[in-house]
Formats: sequence, C-alpha cells, structure tokens
Amino acid sequence: MKRLPLFLAALMLGTAPIAPALAREAVTADYAVGPQCDTTHVYVAPEDFDRFVTSLIATFGGTTTKKGAFQVTPTTSKTWSQLVLTQAGSVSVFGFTTPIPYPFGVERNGYLVSDMDAAVDAAVAAGAARLITTFPDPIGRDAVVQWPGGVNMQLYWHTTKPDYPTLVTVPENRVYLTADRADAFVKSWTRFAHARTVSDDKAAPGVEIGQPGTAYRRIRLTSGYGAMTVMVSNGQLPWPYGRDMTGYAVTDLPATLAKAQAAGVETLVPAHAEADRQSAIVRFPGGYIAEIHGPVAP
Repeated sequence: MKRLPLFLAALMLGTAPIAPALAREAVTADYAVGPQCDTTHVYVAPEDFDRFVTSLIATFGGTTTKKGAFQVTPTTSKTWSQLVLTQAGSVSVFGFTTPIPYPFGVERNGYLVSDMDAAVDAAVAAGAARLITTFPDPIGRDAVVQWPGGVNMQLYWHTTKPDYPTLVTVPENRVYLTADRADAFVKSWTRFAHARTVSDDKAAPGVEIGQPGTAYRRIRLTSGYGAMTVMVSNGQLPWPYGRDMTGYAVTDLPATLAKAQAAGVETLVPAHAEADRQSAIVRFPGGYIAEIHGPVAP
C-alpha cells in the first residue's frame, strides 16, 4: 500500500497538519527585554546597606533610585530596597528588617520578561521548576524558578515597562556546576533564553578557579538576558570561588580596582590573566563578592 502524502492523510483523518511556522513560533518565543533591565540581587544587613551602595557607585559609577521600605514578598516581611544603575550592570539591593521568607535570598538575579505567564511556562517547559508561583509586588509580578543544578533566578514583569539607560558593558552571570548537571543546565537555559554558545573550552586552566595544575570546562553563552559563563569542575573550590555570582566587565581593570579599594572594597583574588581577559575577585562592604574583568593589558 502506498503511503499517502501528509497533507492528504491529515484531511482524510479530519485534521489539519501542524503549520511549521506556528510550531517554530511556540518553540522559539523569546521573552527577554534586555540586560539593562536585569539585576543582580544582593542581600545585606540593614546597617551595611548605605555603605554598600556607596561603594558600588564609587567603583562603577552610575545612579540610584530612591531608597524605601517595602514588602516585596507574598508573605509578610519588610525590607529596605534600592536599585543601583551602574554602567557595568544593575543591582537590586535588599536589607531585610524582618526574617527573610523562603525562597528569597537564594536567587542570584532577576530577569525582566515581556510576558510573565508565558515566560514562566516557557521556563518550566525548558526544564526549570517553580520555587514559588507568580505573585504581585508593588510594581509588577514575580516568580522564582530553579534550573537544573540548583541555579535559582527570579523572573519579573513591571506594570510600566522600565526605561533604563543602555549599559556600557554587559555583566556576566557566573554559574559553577559539576559535570552531573552542567549539560542539563546549559540545554535548559539555551532553550529558554535562546542562548548562543560563544565558546566551550573543555580544558581551561584550573588556576582560573583556584585549582592550579588541573583543567576545567568553561562555557561562555550570550542571550537577550546578557552574558553567562558556566564553570564545570569537580566542585572542590577554594574560597572565594563559587561565591562570585556576577562578573562585571570594565574597560580599565587597574583603574576600577583602585577606585574600589579607595571605597573600602577588599581584593580577594588579585588581577591575573585568563585567556581573553584580566580578572579579579573582590568583596564589597556588606559581604557581596563579585568578579571584575577587563581586557588583557597590551
């Protein structure tokens, strides 16, 4: 018996074939707004709040929104909150004056999406799990999701779309994983974020993560949510590696580190060469640990 063409067979069965364009649209919907609207979430003690914000502005430059006390969780709580808009990336600062309800405090950043419900559904379809279902906040709606490997992020949507200045440099989400879940994480994040692999070095020098004489896998990705580096190792990381959740790109690393030091920022890992960059790890007043990198010196 000859096989009927797909279209004719579908008509005989009383159904229409799936339009390829519609199928692709369902798979490829992208809800990213832009890295200028995405923020690293930093939790500090209330007494360190102002000192931290001041040091961040002194290091990277930029502006702040008005500091205020809000309830930003669906259950009863209160926090000081302020948005810091620097040229190297935005930071949402929280200083809770009440105990912090779970799962808040475990999310590394917040990504602005264009359609909250569709974006959360897409994240779940790509392999993420909701740590908390969508809830309203004073200026929009939020949800916290967890990707394979235990990578926690907040997705959020604003009632009024924010208008933040374009970044001079795009920050880097720094994800440390073992081989057990690294590929699953990259697959899930790539599907959701429409990420593109910039590089995948399976034998990067281990000294970059505090393991001299060894090798590790370094994957660099880019998407509408900004840059990401996934560092795949045995997980036996000396302090402070793994505590740096965000990397900030600057045009002049020595000058930036000098400004940071003058503002009370401690250098934990001195500047050193890493492939296409110079990198350092610092700790801001209040305990926030970050990586800062710049171009290789000529």
